[in-house]
Amino acid sequence: MEQVGESYLSQLNDIQRNAVTTTDGPVMVIAGPGSGKTRVLTYKIAHLINVGVAPWNILALTFTNKAAREMKDRIENVIGSGAQKVWAGTFHSLFARILRVEAHRIGYPNDFSIYDTDDSKSLIREIIKSLSLDSKVYNVGAVRSRISTAKSNLMSPKAYANSEDLLALDRMNRRPMIFKIYELYVKKCKRAGAMDFDDLLLQMFNLLFKNPDGVRDKYQSQFRYVLVDEFQDTNSLQYEILKLLTVYDGSQHNVCIVGDDAQSIYSFRGATIENILQFENDFPNVQVFKLEQNYRSTNFIVDAANEIINHNTKQIQKKIWTENSGGKKIKVIKTMTDSEEGRRVADTIVEQKNRYHYSNNDIAILYRTNAQSRVFEEHLRRYNLPYRIYGGVSFYQRKEIKDVIAYIRLCVNPKDNEALKRIINYPKRGIGKTTVDKLMQVADDNDISLWQVITQIELKGAHKRTIGGFINSMKQMMQKVIVEDAYQAALYIAQKSGIIDLLKADTSPEGKSRIENITAMLDGIQEFVENDEIAPGEDAPEDKSLARFLQSISLMTDQDEDKTEVDTITLMSVHAAKGLEYKSVFVVGLEENLFPSFMSLSSPDQIEEERRLFYVAITRAEEMLTLTFANSRYQFGQMRFNDPSRFVEEIPEHMTDSAVLKKKQTFGEPKILGNFKKLAPAKPSLTEADTKNFKASTLDEIKEGKQVLHLKFGKGTVVSVDERKVATIRFEQMHDSPEKRIMLQYAKLQVLD
Repeated sequence: MEQVGESYLSQLNDIQRNAVTTTDGPVMVIAGPGSGKTRVLTYKIAHLINVGVAPWNILALTFTNKAAREMKDRIENVIGSGAQKVWAGTFHSLFARILRVEAHRIGYPNDFSIYDTDDSKSLIREIIKSLSLDSKVYNVGAVRSRISTAKSNLMSPKAYANSEDLLALDRMNRRPMIFKIYELYVKKCKRAGAMDFDDLLLQMFNLLFKNPDGVRDKYQSQFRYVLVDEFQDTNSLQYEILKLLTVYDGSQHNVCIVGDDAQSIYSFRGATIENILQFENDFPNVQVFKLEQNYRSTNFIVDAANEIINHNTKQIQKKIWTENSGGKKIKVIKTMTDSEEGRRVADTIVEQKNRYHYSNNDIAILYRTNAQSRVFEEHLRRYNLPYRIYGGVSFYQRKEIKDVIAYIRLCVNPKDNEALKRIINYPKRGIGKTTVDKLMQVADDNDISLWQVITQIELKGAHKRTIGGFINSMKQMMQKVIVEDAYQAALYIAQKSGIIDLLKADTSPEGKSRIENITAMLDGIQEFVENDEIAPGEDAPEDKSLARFLQSISLMTDQDEDKTEVDTITLMSVHAAKGLEYKSVFVVGLEENLFPSFMSLSSPDQIEEERRLFYVAITRAEEMLTLTFANSRYQFGQMRFNDPSRFVEEIPEHMTDSAVLKKKQTFGEPKILGNFKKLAPAKPSLTEADTKNFKASTLDEIKEGKQVLHLKFGKGTVVSVDERKVATIRFEQMHDSPEKRIMLQYAKLQVLD
């Protein structure tokens, strides 16, 4: 650990140092890719503590819990243990922490439940059914997204119902009752003492805006310094909360935002680039620092990134640069088919591993949509190259974990209807869906929770045994939650619920794995109990309760999960790659209608976001960048022919290692990029006319020497046909492996002469 002092400042360049030591008033740090953003943010907090600011007076907002943990660890390396007392975490986790203390001021219990996506969908599905609406029209995901968007824009159910524009849009989409679903959803969540993820932001805003008992003054006074990481990823609601925390009595608090407008790629989640673009207007006294030196990538990659992003009109002007000269030119691979693209990528990976001694962990394949992974997985398996798909099912989303968690949630908050519905008949105890639906109807009619219904009504017959037995077991578990710490209570619940016994009876590998998962969860709770701390300045006593544990796991994301460290090639979407870096990066599927997405082509703003997404993709590369595209691929069951992406065209010819044949966007004459003479002569790709006029010939017409057209491989010459009716055909455009052996029985070939 460094000695406390200012030696850490010597590790920064001049701009970084100025950004770190400027502590008062509003500060905006525009941090280009690979420019040391994390170091600046970390050292800025360390510097604040080093000059006498109490750690608990610092609020640092991040987008993953993992980022917050790493931030605290790095600060601790500089200034010592005080780092753990900084309020650092995600918007959702820190606001949930505040609401645990203050929720009663706005009509919620302090031990409110946090509904995850499945809980929200389940409740919406129930409401759709209760209103006798068509579940196919009222798609649960679409309805939930609509409600989420409304909350993020501070629109209450009443305001939604009074918005003629929104109602007209819903009528156009054949979902005119969304306003009613929204109204009932909010009502039922409130009745259940529950908040969904959007509510953690919305209710935090309401708490500060309504300011009961001067609560806003309390938190403005506590958080003297507010820092926000990845500010370009914030939505409108998060920005409004930030203003409430940092602007008072007409003056501006000490607020520092760190981000890069050129990496704003999450509009589909509600993020808006306007926040970072408008920050200077909202905070007119802001001091701006631009981190433009890139420490990650070589000169060709950095220069290409500058050229690409300069095509966007909405941006904060900057020019990233690097001292990493002498890099390799950007490799461009054009293929006829997506299958060939997969093979060429695998070939190139093998070549790079041999020539540059890269490990698998040094290499990533990035694509625009997750559906593209299939072909690369197939070819990596054929080459025996180990890989992993980044993401997948989060630990706390596994069924056995969610089942135990539902028992725990109900013990903490008996009003939690979604938890109760999940486990009232699991393990099976003879309580059918019809019975549960009737009980839910009673709860709705009387405006009470499902738990209140089953504990207050007189049970008769079989229900006295089944539901009564469930109630007695739950009450014993609830008592344990009161008297035991989180681990002891959770262990008791897992055993008492019958889930462990049920899974132990399954001796298959899957059953053993499920038991191991529950054991790991319990180990995690025990660690939570042993390591839990409360920062100075909190009103609550040290809290090792299950309620607090539930809060922490409810906010987990895929990025927060620990991944087993094995040597594998990484495959992921470009969105998932943000913040990561690899020695060699392949950006694949660079075709019009795919990247940029066909959904973006009608909107200039969306095209600009697609370009920012491409900018993020190529700046993940440290040493080698490979761009690939295919002339044809199957999409929606049809063979599609696409031009190379406009983004490839935007890279100057001297930065790539080969020429790219690119049609102009105006469908004029083909435009040639690079030194075309370096390539072997090539004929134009298949055109729409070729495919439209295609007519398969009979097997007897396909003979040696004939010119033929194949929809995937283009034009070729039949070299030979053997006795099994297998033709060897040399295709003009397949430079890498021009000869293909094709079974005529299944092939579609058109004889051209």
